[in-house]
Amino acid sequence: FESDFWITDSDSEGLLFHQDYSPPAPPPPPPHAPSVSCTDDLGGVGSLDSTCKIVADLNLTRDVYIAGKGNFYILPGVRFHCPILGCSITLNISGNFSLGENSTIVAGTFELAAYNASFFNGSAVNTTGWAGDPPPQTSGTPQGVEGAGGGHGGRGASCLVEEGKLPEDVWGGDAYSWSSLQNPSSYGSKGGSTSKEVDYGGGGGGRVRMDIKEFLDVNGSLLAEGGDGGSKGGGGSGGSVYIKAHKMTGGGRISASGGNGFAGGGGGRVAVDVFSRHDEPTIYVHGGISRGCSKNAGAAGTLYDAVPRSLNVNNYNLSTDTETLLLEFPYQPLWTNVYIRNCARASVPLLWSRVQVQGQISLLCGGVLSFGLAHYATSEFELLAEELLMSDSIIKVYGALRMTVKIFLMWNSKMLIDGGEDSTVATSWLEASNLVVLKESSVIQSNANLGVHGQGLLNLSGSGDKIQAQRLVLSLFYSIHVGPGSVLRGPLEDASSYAITPKLYCELQDCPIELLHPPEDCNVNSSLSFTLQICRVEDITVEGLIKGSVVHFHRARTISVQSSGIISASG
Repeated sequence: FESDFWITDSDSEGLLFHQDYSPPAPPPPPPHAPSVSCTDDLGGVGSLDSTCKIVADLNLTRDVYIAGKGNFYILPGVRFHCPILGCSITLNISGNFSLGENSTIVAGTFELAAYNASFFNGSAVNTTGWAGDPPPQTSGTPQGVEGAGGGHGGRGASCLVEEGKLPEDVWGGDAYSWSSLQNPSSYGSKGGSTSKEVDYGGGGGGRVRMDIKEFLDVNGSLLAEGGDGGSKGGGGSGGSVYIKAHKMTGGGRISASGGNGFAGGGGGRVAVDVFSRHDEPTIYVHGGISRGCSKNAGAAGTLYDAVPRSLNVNNYNLSTDTETLLLEFPYQPLWTNVYIRNCARASVPLLWSRVQVQGQISLLCGGVLSFGLAHYATSEFELLAEELLMSDSIIKVYGALRMTVKIFLMWNSKMLIDGGEDSTVATSWLEASNLVVLKESSVIQSNANLGVHGQGLLNLSGSGDKIQAQRLVLSLFYSIHVGPGSVLRGPLEDASSYAITPKLYCELQDCPIELLHPPEDCNVNSSLSFTLQICRVEDITVEGLIKGSVVHFHRARTISVQSSGIISASG
């Protein structure tokens, strides 16, 4: 039986199922209001289509849009202010812009498009504490009366101490706008208060945005900092700064730092897209100082440098327990470098995350990078880079880590892996194809299974350098050097009750077959009785300690034990 009736004909079926669906284009942005006049509205001299000079102080009471084909100069000592939360000053000119010595612009948002721009000594564009509303459905403004700091690029600090929680488990306002850190445009958030009746919180940082075709000279200040909350309110979080120019010079200051307060606000977000930079201004995105808990400042914000595609998280040596969240990393194109330094604490809190860059991941001067959540060590993470460099820093992993680099260097640093109790994510694998060096009491430690794999040199340089795990496998290196006072150990000496325990099969009457005929693959195999295995390594020099319950050397060419060296199976 055939029917001529069809719910859809062939043409409509092709339309529904054989064409890509594209969502409708978003509506165009609302047009700017008509430009104001140089003389009538701004009290200036000249014309916006030739040269407009602002010669006297001006207090604006609404948003202004200034457009023209000429130059726009604010003369020395002039105040060009719109002291209203979220007030916007937008300049779109074809010529040059200058802000004279000791002149100031105050607003919630300052946007400038010009051919060249100069900010002279003592001048300032100041949006500190003048933010409008942060993006909807964000939680940057803390609740309650703890006086916590606002969040944006980094979380705001909290001075609240909760029993049973780690310091990093407690924070104020949360971070947001990660997806736009390469082109930031969000306001910062207000800090919390210590009173229900009076709002003492510092205001959020505003927005500064510049698109300069040629030369930008900054000898003044460009500020989008969080407002100060005093001793009774949390600091506001830093706002957003975006700068695009062909060349930038000057010795000024660019800042989207968090505001100080009872608890410090988190830093904001800064992005710089400048081809040529000489004697450049100093850029700050650190968290604000916490007066109620001096060792827990707000978390650092983010600084993205577009030309080298590098992300910087820098807390300028302000001690903190509060974290900067690193969420999804881009793949097209990859970032080149990630720097975490000067007491900044960064966290990758997502499950099953990949952190991948083309170049270097660098942790310096008290930097901390955490993968996962401290109470839920059930995830796997990937770290891929050319180099991993650590100096006076810490990497914490809650779960398992799969690391692939060419060079791994540690100086007075620690990599601590908590495998939890989940046997499915109990094995971490660190691969450094060219070089692994530990110096100045550096430690790699796992309370589960750990494999360290390479093709070049593994060097534990001296006293205090350690690689230790419940089950440890080192494989395929050309050479391993265990220096004086250094240690390779498996299992741990003081393992916690929930650490993965290797099975030694001591209850068997016969020797386990793998001791007589070990496998050739050098993989970390939790079913084997080895607690420490060195597999397919050409040359091994022992001046320190190699200690385990069942220690196995498989297919080594030479093992040289010096007078200070010990190999012990008493562990």
